[in-house]
Amino acid sequence: MPQLLLASGSPRRRELLTQIGVPFTTLSADIDETPLANETPAAYVLRLARGKADAGLLQLANDPAYPTACVLGADTAVVLDGRILGKPADEAEALAMLAALSNREHDVLTAIAVVHEERCETRTVTSRVRFRAIPEDEARRYWASGEPCDKAGGYGIQGLGAVFVENLSGSYSAVVGLPLCETAEILQRFGIPCWQRPEGDKS
Repeated sequence: MPQLLLASGSPRRRELLTQIGVPFTTLSADIDETPLANETPAAYVLRLARGKADAGLLQLANDPAYPTACVLGADTAVVLDGRILGKPADEAEALAMLAALSNREHDVLTAIAVVHEERCETRTVTSRVRFRAIPEDEARRYWASGEPCDKAGGYGIQGLGAVFVENLSGSYSAVVGLPLCETAEILQRFGIPCWQRPEGDKS
């Protein structure tokens, strides 16, 4: 069975892969995440997912420890009115993001890419999220919690930010950072099944 490496430092993606019983090893795959001129959000997340997977695969070149490795890369973007909302640089930017998202719908796009030698399979999943109204004092308290600092769009649906979500149409796990249904389907085609038992588990 091929080994799987996750080219991501996201603890949320690690938790999601573990949830479906897929053993993996993580590696760092730092790439330039600056959007290109006139690049659509869908093209952006797909380019970054593929770039992370390719960067991870390049690190494994000629490494005898990973002779049959597959590398999984993923990227998520919060999109409002066609504009990508990245991670807020400071409180003012976070409050502006939450004010823009307040009482509105926005899209969350997550792309995944699995690469092995010359083969690559990708998928992009779009989910629609609606926020209730967020008063400014509540947005300030949310920022003070520390959660929005490293989150695209300034919120985490899997954490304290869940209280803002009035409705979700699409994949919850994709909004968190990894669409599990689509990921499992692609990994299966690479010979990596889900629901694997941990080593030493005889139950």
